[in-house]
Amino acid sequence: MKEQLEKIRQEALGALESVKDAGELDALRVRFLGKKGELTGVLKTMGKLSAEERPVMGQAANNVRAAIEEKIESVRAELKEKAMEARLEAEAIDVTIPGTPVQLGHRHPMNKALDEAKDIFISMGFKILDGPEVELADYNFTKLNIAENHPSRDRSDTFYVTDDEEVLLRTQTSPVQIRTMESHEPPVRIVAPGRVFRRDTPDATHGMNFHQIEGLYIDRNVSMADLKSVLRTFATEMYGPKVKIRLRPHFFPFTEPSVEYDFSCIMCGGKGCPVCKNSGWIEIAGAGMVDPNVLKNVGYDPEIWSGYAFGLGIERLAMLRYRIPDLRYLYENDVRFLEQF
Repeated sequence: MKEQLEKIRQEALGALESVKDAGELDALRVRFLGKKGELTGVLKTMGKLSAEERPVMGQAANNVRAAIEEKIESVRAELKEKAMEARLEAEAIDVTIPGTPVQLGHRHPMNKALDEAKDIFISMGFKILDGPEVELADYNFTKLNIAENHPSRDRSDTFYVTDDEEVLLRTQTSPVQIRTMESHEPPVRIVAPGRVFRRDTPDATHGMNFHQIEGLYIDRNVSMADLKSVLRTFATEMYGPKVKIRLRPHFFPFTEPSVEYDFSCIMCGGKGCPVCKNSGWIEIAGAGMVDPNVLKNVGYDPEIWSGYAFGLGIERLAMLRYRIPDLRYLYENDVRFLEQF
């Protein structure tokens, strides 16, 4: 029996030297130490030994078991260490490799132009106010002295929300001026930026959904000279001292007298290009002295108070500011275009 135990010990230790994975290790453990293993088979024959031999063989068998178990645990620890090393090598991070570039966002050129315009008006003493985009026809048209049969009220020009044409998407931010005058005593000095909506055919300088910033100043003895001074100051602060403005007589129901004002084309320097339609000038918006009827509609006495109003197309401001040839570029969300700003 002693020779059998020694043979089992040597075979087990030899086999354990070449183990490659945990599965093979468990198979050897079962082969030599399991319930039906080789060592267990030898121990079952100890009943045939004499009383003097049993303790000696029992001790020898325990020594063999201890040697095999010790080797198994040693091999198991080596396999775990090798597995950990392999895992660490597979998951190793080369910190010298360049990182993944992070793409930073950009402020939209139209928002940049709007913020610059607001800063200029604030520096001239104007307050920034806002109003609802879904507006009442009374504020969008009637109180602005726009007649019931005026073309701007047609469904071909205006997006109405209700069938009775009493609620609509505002076509201008002028309703903010009416709401302000109704709730504030003069003097009033505000600009109202915001989104407006008109049924228009999109082209290089027009859109159905665009943005305006409209100004209003009400006080005693306000004149057209004050209006022209503000427009000139804005133009030179926004585009530099070389930009020119011109006023052209026009008609607007809410101002009298009324003008349209243009800035000299920044794109071509006044020489003529597709943006300015080869005229050398770009129409910015309308302006004029607030009509006395508008003042009466909000409870102001036109014999005491006077004022001017003006409007600016923010998209056109951005086009001039950043030399953008087509308004539609602002809404196409082309990353190649937006990354330039």
